[in-house]
Amino acid sequence: MKIAVTDTGSGIALQVAQALGATVRGRFIDIPASKGGGYITGFTWGTELRMMVRHYYLHEAMLVERTDLAERPEEVVFLLRGILPSVTQTSPSPPTLAEPASVLICPHAASSVIDMPANTRFNSVTIAVSRSYLRQLFGELDHPLVASLLATSDPFVFETGISPAMLQPASDLLLPPVPESLASPYCKLKCEELLCHTIALLLQREAIPPGKVHLADLQTIYALKLRLQASVGEAPPIADLAKEVQMSEPKLRKLFRQTFGKSVFDYYQTLRMQEAARLLKEQRLTVSEVGYQVGYTNLSHFARVFEQHIGLKPKKYSAL
Repeated sequence: MKIAVTDTGSGIALQVAQALGATVRGRFIDIPASKGGGYITGFTWGTELRMMVRHYYLHEAMLVERTDLAERPEEVVFLLRGILPSVTQTSPSPPTLAEPASVLICPHAASSVIDMPANTRFNSVTIAVSRSYLRQLFGELDHPLVASLLATSDPFVFETGISPAMLQPASDLLLPPVPESLASPYCKLKCEELLCHTIALLLQREAIPPGKVHLADLQTIYALKLRLQASVGEAPPIADLAKEVQMSEPKLRKLFRQTFGKSVFDYYQTLRMQEAARLLKEQRLTVSEVGYQVGYTNLSHFARVFEQHIGLKPKKYSAL
């Protein structure tokens, strides 16, 4: 399903809803049963802060093509993916997959690099905030990445994992424990809390000023990310990856670390262990089956790496 929408600067949720034949229920946009299930909701607080919750699944893949993109050079987008409790799928259609949990930060103009995999349950919070608002909150912090986030007008993308501290405030956005008349100010506070947790993750990165990045390079790095996600059973050599995306090895390594805060190999290892955890939990495979499937022939080594990333040995994790 391909939907073309015009971004006029006020968001595209209502236009997507109309294309899907969704119904509006107060601040909720309900996905019709014929298309999937769940809803979209959100708030706008003046011109400096807005939030959208995507808590839905679709029977078929949807590609939203934005035209006449409204330029908002002073706006930064925080996309917190896979951070909400999963929407319950009630249809008899083939089950969908949960989107990988991550936090992506980028200027509005670079948000086209966000990947939307097919057949996915979307459980995300998107916060769009002006740099002036961010400077009020975090302007006193002394860290190159934060300084770049608050000042630069050049394209950039930072991506990181989520922290456990994010889960509760994100969940509170689904069912605010206050009367509906207080939902707007309550959710605004929760958005600020999530921004604080996200900035805390950036503060853990190396204090190295990020270099200037072209939008085409960001798209290349995300194509590489998708390539790694599709290759968890066998690590592709860095030289082959660089040749595949037509980029020098030093540039690839630098941009990848700048974007994800990890080397290509460390990021790949994280992907492998996330996939191993999913196979143990969702597919209920044995530890040996999972180890072999993600490319390990030495199961003892697999167990050690899994524990380093997940915090538990595979057997204990699968028993939870």
